Amino acid sequence: MAVFKLFPEKDTTLYSMFPLMNTGLDSQIESTATAFSPSDPNPQVSRFLIQFNTSEMLDVANNLIGDNSGVDWKAYLRLFSSQATGLRTNTTIDIHLTAKDWAMGTGLYLDDPITINGACWANTQYSGSGQWFNTAGPWTDTIGGYNVSFTGSYYSSSSIAGGGSWVTGSVSSSWAYSSSVTFNYRSDLDVTSDVTQMVYHWIGSGSAYNDIANYGFLVKLSSGSEFQSTKEIQPELKYFSIDTSTIYPPHLEFRWDDFSWNTGSMGLLSTTQPYVEVAENPGTFYPGAKNRFRIYARPEYPVRVWQTSSVYTTNYTLPEGSTWAIQDLDTNEYVINFDPSYTKISSDSTSNYFDVWMNGLEPERYYKLLVSSSIAGANYIFDNKYYFKVVNG
Repeated sequence: MAVFKLFPEKDTTLYSMFPLMNTGLDSQIESTATAFSPSDPNPQVSRFLIQFNTSEMLDVANNLIGDNSGVDWKAYLRLFSSQATGLRTNTTIDIHLTAKDWAMGTGLYLDDPITINGACWANTQYSGSGQWFNTAGPWTDTIGGYNVSFTGSYYSSSSIAGGGSWVTGSVSSSWAYSSSVTFNYRSDLDVTSDVTQMVYHWIGSGSAYNDIANYGFLVKLSSGSEFQSTKEIQPELKYFSIDTSTIYPPHLEFRWDDFSWNTGSMGLLSTTQPYVEVAENPGTFYPGAKNRFRIYARPEYPVRVWQTSSVYTTNYTLPEGSTWAIQDLDTNEYVINFDPSYTKISSDSTSNYFDVWMNGLEPERYYKLLVSSSIAGANYIFDNKYYFKVVNG
């Protein structure tokens, strides 16, 4: 099984209170509704835009996965929380397909004077250039050669027209145009949202796909949480942007099935004292590298037999369904977690193995490989200091 990560080519946040302000270089992207004083009945609303490169997505689908029919791969938008306050019992963010092209700009929040060279609440490009939508309509446009319906929302009593526009339908496809994630005060605040059908609209093959130009995702609080006058309800969800100095930039994660199973003459490892070693690990990789890690497994204390070679050189296969994972060595967080569908360990006549693309791992950090397997009725996680580092190349 395989996991490949793409990082955004641009992102920015749109603020209703500062409708001409661009924040393209901020280290955070925000989806919030914030009241600043009891005398202000209308909160500031923020929404953010995030876009991934079309050519990079096509390269993954056509050349790495090798099957762009949309059947055997999934795409997940992953965002990592930097701050969350004011959550209700259930707070929902919606992820939409952005309906218009936009410029990232080079602004920061509350620059003085504000930067106006990119997308903002009021405009898609630099200040005064391009509208997110015309309040009088029409609410259709040609996007990627197809007639597409779109919409937007704002409250005239507390903001000017703007805040982005997003696709609601296309004449050529019935694939999903949006996704949503719901949080409460005890849930994991990071986002892992299945956006596969939305990505179909950009890069899928066949007549039912590839019907909308890629202008990225627009992420906003659900309509029931925006522009509310109730001061007790002020949800703020903030995430690290592509310009973060942390190890948590957003990414689009492709997962697909590259599982292969051919054990050749190897016997099945079925001992209560298994020994597992991860090999083909030079210890240092460049970000663009792909490596095939091989797994050599045997009983830790082999049964004595009469033979002319060492019993310690006989390799066994792990049971089918074994999986792998990668942890950041400093934080112990799973960069890639065990997944019974997408990190299954394969086998050929030589040994078990799995492939890792280093592009999705932050450089100048150490990582640890873990192997999980169920052997002779017991579950094991093998953690024998299988370390490696990704370096800047």
